[in-house]
Amino acid sequence: MQRRLPPLNALRAFEAAARHCSFKAAADEICVSNSAISHQIKNLEQYLGVELFTRAARGVELSRAGRGYYLTIRAAFERITEGTDLILSLKVPGILTVQVYSTFTIRWLIPRLPAFQALYPSVMVRLLTSQKDVDFENEDVDLCVMIGTPAHTDVHYDYLFSCRVFPVCSPNLLNGAIGLKEPQDLSRFDIIQVYPSEQDWWVWLEENQVHDVDPNSGLRFDSYDLAWYSAAQGMGVALGMEPFVNRELENGSLVEPFPGRRIYTHGDWYLACRSEKRDSPEIGIFRDWLLHEVHRDKAMPQSRQTPAIKPE
Repeated sequence: MQRRLPPLNALRAFEAAARHCSFKAAADEICVSNSAISHQIKNLEQYLGVELFTRAARGVELSRAGRGYYLTIRAAFERITEGTDLILSLKVPGILTVQVYSTFTIRWLIPRLPAFQALYPSVMVRLLTSQKDVDFENEDVDLCVMIGTPAHTDVHYDYLFSCRVFPVCSPNLLNGAIGLKEPQDLSRFDIIQVYPSEQDWWVWLEENQVHDVDPNSGLRFDSYDLAWYSAAQGMGVALGMEPFVNRELENGSLVEPFPGRRIYTHGDWYLACRSEKRDSPEIGIFRDWLLHEVHRDKAMPQSRQTPAIKPE
């Protein structure tokens, strides 16, 4: 059913005139002339077919119909005002919404965030963890850390790093009775899969010419953190990712059964934002800081090559 709405400018003039009981005060509030208010009220009365004000030498008063209509219009304007205030309150300057992967957040970003906040206390970082690519068109996200290939001309990409992956397992599993000496031996072990990144196992197996292993046949988790924890408990062989699994390799809870067989994943890591927002102060501050931190982290893997980023 089609809505029957009076002219909105006329409603605004009526609400102000009724609230002040004065055309002049309404005109001053809206910054128009007295005659403009009078004209808008007359249009509204003609639209409704009733008189909203009684006019007298000393001014105007609401008619009976006008008093009832004013209660309705006032309530509607108050709701519009409340909704507008709510929307504006969400646009607090200095808040930066960044979508990131959980493993990257826990193992690399969060330990560095206190230093960022100390340097830039006016920028409040709000983190959203997700395994899905951000939809800048429909989501309230300023920046996104993503794995993939630059694909959108309206998105600005800053290359961060490239990752290599490789099997990892507990020392007890490696030295157990079954034996894990060659990649083909993986067929005798449970494979731990991270299903949002399931292509990583397939890429590693293909590069190492292992054809009789189905990485989707074993345990499946939604993050590398859970996969590595399970592997450290001896529950199977997981895929490690540099530099995030370095802690387990250093403390010995995980070992790398096939040294020298690390392979790069399909897709590189980027920091992405909408092109028209790349020069906003908060985004510029965070981007420069993040790129600096990545560059100075010696644990980061070497780039496979200088990435070619599509022009914007």
